Amino acid sequence: MRTNRIVGTAGILTMLAALPAAAQLGSFNPPPGPQKTFALTNARIVPVSGPEIASGTIVISAGRILAVGASVTVPAGAQVIDGTGLRVYPGMMDAGTSIGLSEIGQGANATVDVSEVGSFNPNAQAFFGLNPQSAHIGVARVVGITHVVSRPTGGILSGQAALLNLAGSTAPQMAVNRNLAMVIELPRSGFGGRGFGGFQAAQNASNTQDVNRTRTRQLDSLRALLKDAEAYGKTMDAYARDKTLPRPKQDVVLASLVPTVRGQMPVLMVADRATDIKEAVGFAEENKLRVIIVGGRDAWQITAFLKDHDVPVLITSVMDLPTREDDPYDVNYGAPAKLAQGGVRFAITSGDAGSEARNLPYTAGMAAAFGLSKDDALKSVTLWPAQIFGVADKFGTIEAGKIANLVITDGDLLEAKTNTKYLFIDGRLVPLDTKHTDLNDKFKDRP
Repeated sequence: MRTNRIVGTAGILTMLAALPAAAQLGSFNPPPGPQKTFALTNARIVPVSGPEIASGTIVISAGRILAVGASVTVPAGAQVIDGTGLRVYPGMMDAGTSIGLSEIGQGANATVDVSEVGSFNPNAQAFFGLNPQSAHIGVARVVGITHVVSRPTGGILSGQAALLNLAGSTAPQMAVNRNLAMVIELPRSGFGGRGFGGFQAAQNASNTQDVNRTRTRQLDSLRALLKDAEAYGKTMDAYARDKTLPRPKQDVVLASLVPTVRGQMPVLMVADRATDIKEAVGFAEENKLRVIIVGGRDAWQITAFLKDHDVPVLITSVMDLPTREDDPYDVNYGAPAKLAQGGVRFAITSGDAGSEARNLPYTAGMAAAFGLSKDDALKSVTLWPAQIFGVADKFGTIEAGKIANLVITDGDLLEAKTNTKYLFIDGRLVPLDTKHTDLNDKFKDRP
């Protein structure tokens, strides 16, 4: 997707000119302008929550959508942007990435802060590893991704994911929720395979037994840690009520798990195989956790199970190649449509750590080309992920009172030929310069 970097009104040009010169010339992610009162007029509005408005007005003030409709009055003093021929969409949400935590995954270890040493790190927070200057942020937001869930990986208890707006010079400026969800990667069970004879079969069986013994020990350790966190929370509550009790010893690891074991914080469980998904759901129900499946490659095979247990799925594999030799070529392309038909709550994600998160609209577009309705494809990257994480009161649709994360385009948001014309994050106009446009400007006229 190309982007149009020419802003169409003198007032907006003046505002952007006022930004620090270093930010415009030396940063891949130029900071947004101030929160002002804006009026987007004469635009085709796609609110997602209701029917399209063929020609309407959106008023933004103090970072929120103040009004939207076909006959909205433009407030005095508002910065007016003529949207004739343009479409306005709610900003997209990539809920399956680690953007900002890993810049160059191979060959530059100093730029990678996506995981911690050890198997149990519930106190690790993606927020503290965030690099606001990551080049991945700029190229993701100019296609219409305005907010993301960035999660740590590695180990069994990976840490806490954060909900981030993709604009800001510091992590606190970007953070919407620093402690959005806990990430758990349950160890997979071993399996022997067929082999080619008695020795190979015996070797496979031995390996499987070793893997399963290790897995059992790891699961027992995780269960014990969750029980300890539950007891720790009760102890701290008792002390808060009665200061005459002995003061409990502070434990940052257990304290970080208390919201999880109390069901206040959802758990992202990484699982792709149908058996692993079922085991993850079973483990969550056993320990009274609010589970969200991340990955979900084979979730389409168990739609009835997922619907019965009311478990949402963040699909990360739509653009992946088939994993089994007898799978049809479009098994992953068509998975979202099958989940929708089965009544499963889901969201489509890029499934990428950061550099390819910018492909999110095309990923949803591919799902639409293989059976998912266009309306549902749009919802799967706007409203539905917001609902899954309980932030639909802030994001996902164009409605009065919601955060003004908006993308204005000259065509369908999910088509690669579409150009981004304007972008708002938190009610701030965001420049469309990125590392890609900087390099293009630098080398386009090279002899």
